Amino acid sequence: MFDWKTIGQELRGRLDQYAPETNRLSRSSGTVLSIGDGMARLDGLRGCRLNELLEFDGGGYGVAMDLVEDSVGVSLLGDDAVVSAGMKAYGTGQVLKVPVGEGLTGRVVNPLGLPLDGKGRIHPSGYRSVEADAPGITDRQPVNASMETGLMIIDAIVPIGRGQRELIIGDRQTGKTAIAIDTILNQKDKDIVCFYVAIGQKASGISRIINMLEKAGAMKYTTVICSTAADSATLQFIAPYSGSAMAEYFMYAGRDALIVYDDLTRHATAYRAMSLLLRRPPGREAYPGDAFYLHSRLLERAAHLNNDLGNGSITALPIIETQAGDISAYIPTNAISITDGQIYLETDLFNANIRPAVNSGLSVSRVGGAAQSRAMQQVSGQLRLELAQYREMQVFSQFSSEMDASTQELLQYGNTLTELLKQRNNEPMEMPVQIILLYIVTKKLLPPGMPREQFNTFKEQFPRYLLLHYPEILRAIREEDGLSDPLQKQITGSLGKWIAAQDIGELK
Repeated sequence: MFDWKTIGQELRGRLDQYAPETNRLSRSSGTVLSIGDGMARLDGLRGCRLNELLEFDGGGYGVAMDLVEDSVGVSLLGDDAVVSAGMKAYGTGQVLKVPVGEGLTGRVVNPLGLPLDGKGRIHPSGYRSVEADAPGITDRQPVNASMETGLMIIDAIVPIGRGQRELIIGDRQTGKTAIAIDTILNQKDKDIVCFYVAIGQKASGISRIINMLEKAGAMKYTTVICSTAADSATLQFIAPYSGSAMAEYFMYAGRDALIVYDDLTRHATAYRAMSLLLRRPPGREAYPGDAFYLHSRLLERAAHLNNDLGNGSITALPIIETQAGDISAYIPTNAISITDGQIYLETDLFNANIRPAVNSGLSVSRVGGAAQSRAMQQVSGQLRLELAQYREMQVFSQFSSEMDASTQELLQYGNTLTELLKQRNNEPMEMPVQIILLYIVTKKLLPPGMPREQFNTFKEQFPRYLLLHYPEILRAIREEDGLSDPLQKQITGSLGKWIAAQDIGELK
């Protein structure tokens, strides 16, 4: 944890690098009229700009958030005990910036870029403004490369592409963070830099996630930007913008980045608290009038740049928490309209032990098959429809004691599909393995009437069998454009040999 003195020394060092002239006498000044709850109202500072970094006589710093005719509203970066009424404040002529570069990879930092992991000082490659313009339309190109999550139900039904904004939405305790963490774990050895932005989370929960990433070896390519529930509303507000600035360094360097905002509901709550303290007029649900712009200017910074700008990308996974499944509330509807699709997690599915608890009917990716390989398109093309038919038939089957053979077969196939799409936390699955398992189940190659225990044994052991005895099949799926007839015969042959060795029936 940092006190005012440490934060002040760090920001003073950065200001010395920004401008050759930092003499207070040469800058505009103002006087603190009032102070409280992390907000200050200043008189003077006539040349002040929005988001300008301000320095106080007591050594504290703040950001100009509200410019009105006769005063300036300032959000303080830390404890307000060192700022008092009557104290002088000075404009720095600079906006708030954070360190960026390779030096932050593998580190845990606060929203100002100061280290929280006890591993010493960070040596950045440079500094970027916390607030920055999103790439223009002509600077972008279509999303056409896959961002593999390692979760079969997402990669097959709601695929995510590099440069996409895919919302993860659902009630609390439905597995939203788990999906984001699994996606980060799945980027191992894929040259994708990851950023996890914790906004208003419990410190114990953030510590658990960091330990999980370290245990899996994911911290080597991940930066954690941490603002706990104990931090001021200002730090919670700037946290996602800081993370986006750090990711933009890699995007404009021609590399791919993945950033998780966990979660934007708390971010909006922090901004609402700041706005009300600044006496801004409240609107719907007491949020200020620019609540939509709050998230649109953040999420629009995720993009897939064109070849002239290096072909880099930022893929954003914002998380939104709903109340009792209400996706029509103000912040959820805003986020849905900004993003390129959503992954909707349902409490009933989670309680039924169907995890990830993704509702395939309400979840959608507006990029669609453009972010999928041809092989995945071949095996998952009818998956959403088949799951919908199964769910509908499952409801009707509860009212009938007798069912014909075709209905029983449909229900059995739906049960098998549902069981296939279940995955444990922190166990992402490689894309070739997903394609093979989907091909076997959708083509109904397994022995009929296979019990759930035997099917789970197949799902767990058959990929290992392939890796040990048929690695060329996995390699071919990754390299070839689609599942060719010879490749399909190889998969069927390997399955027949595994079934014969297990003595669980005959190949259908």
